[in-house]
Amino acid sequence: MTALRRVFPPRPAETAPRARKALLSAAAVAACASVAVGCGVIPGTTGGSEDDPVKVMTWAPEHTKATNKPGMPAMAEAYARWINTNGGLDGRKLEVVTCNERNDPVGAGNCAREAVKEDVAAVVGSYSQHGRAFMGPLESAGIPYIGGYGLTDEEFSSPLSYPVNGGQPALIAGNGRQLAGVCDRVSLVRPDTIAGDNLSKLLDSGLAQGHNAASADIRAPEDASDYTTQAEEALDRVSEGGSGRTVGATATASGSDADSGSGSGSGSGGKEGCVAAALGARTDTFFDSFRRTEDTYPDVRTASVLGSVDQSLIDRTGGAEGVYEGAYVTGWYPDGSDKRWSKMREVIREQAFGDNRVDAADAGVQTTWIAFTVLRQAVESLNGDDVTPRALRRTLDQGLRVDTGGLTPMLSWRFEDMLAAGDYPRLINADVTFQVVRDGRLVLARKAFVNVAKTLESAR
Repeated sequence: MTALRRVFPPRPAETAPRARKALLSAAAVAACASVAVGCGVIPGTTGGSEDDPVKVMTWAPEHTKATNKPGMPAMAEAYARWINTNGGLDGRKLEVVTCNERNDPVGAGNCAREAVKEDVAAVVGSYSQHGRAFMGPLESAGIPYIGGYGLTDEEFSSPLSYPVNGGQPALIAGNGRQLAGVCDRVSLVRPDTIAGDNLSKLLDSGLAQGHNAASADIRAPEDASDYTTQAEEALDRVSEGGSGRTVGATATASGSDADSGSGSGSGSGGKEGCVAAALGARTDTFFDSFRRTEDTYPDVRTASVLGSVDQSLIDRTGGAEGVYEGAYVTGWYPDGSDKRWSKMREVIREQAFGDNRVDAADAGVQTTWIAFTVLRQAVESLNGDDVTPRALRRTLDQGLRVDTGGLTPMLSWRFEDMLAAGDYPRLINADVTFQVVRDGRLVLARKAFVNVAKTLESAR
């Protein structure tokens, strides 16, 4: 049998020397930290002193056959040049590391692992469809993901994600709300990807607000060079006398969730068939096929979401004479000409003049600007303390309220700020804007934001 070992408390005579020894040891550590020469750096920290830069990463796909967002890392670099010229982030230099996500899971995972290796304080204003690939490495290292584009479920479920918009879910649900008042039947052409699989139910939830029938869900490869087959199917489905099951009004539009003038009842007078497409950069390729196909069908209206259609695309494709004239477009923010974007446009003129990757009307560029606005206010709220992943998470989790100058509602990521949308527990901003292409320009169809929280909560 093993005898029990008796443990004796230290005698009072021993306690004082040990306490003095502990105090001296703590003083030595403090001195080492203040001198920061010859003592090394504590692993896992970033911005160990006011002289250390705040290092962050921004990633997005570039030079791929599908959607490319080179403007996002380019905007991040321009923002860093501007903020460093004007005193930095609360006196600290901002250092931006960029990464080409390559629009595939391997590339997304590699970017996340590089962020860990670079010991960044946060990933800010980035774009990826591959949340499963990038969120795991970030979570393991405790690195917050601030202001992602909003394509993946992980961005709205991970406790380390701090979204600034409602992502693709809010856009598609909002587009359904926008179309509910003007469309009798709707075809949705969307990517045949994991990220695209939930889009039809979100659109249908918006359509249900006007008691409309469900959309025809048409899958399409996201890197095709021709979409004639999908265009024909979309036109066939909205031209026939009803396609899809009837969707009940699972939520009532009221209060802040009421839309602008949507009709009630399918088939009401004046409604038309509508074809909506959300294929990212390939949306233009789809509508080119659509334009060459539509002459043999009855007239239909077209629709999309910001990020798939923007002002630069409308300009390139004929403006008022192009295929997008009259299209309904749902966005997250005010249109690119709004005065609330004046500071961003000024920074682009000063720091990215001649860089054609940076387009002030691009939703990715706009999201990056807002994401860095969050970072700036978060760093300032630390009042000179070390800028570490943990410190940023703590200040965001404890109720920091970020003012974006009216580009979004006030942003805050406390538990009580989260929506009751079960699939998107981290979603805090369900506001969208209804826009329309009129005389070749994207303009607001309704001046106020439209809140689609209840629409998202009712999506099944």
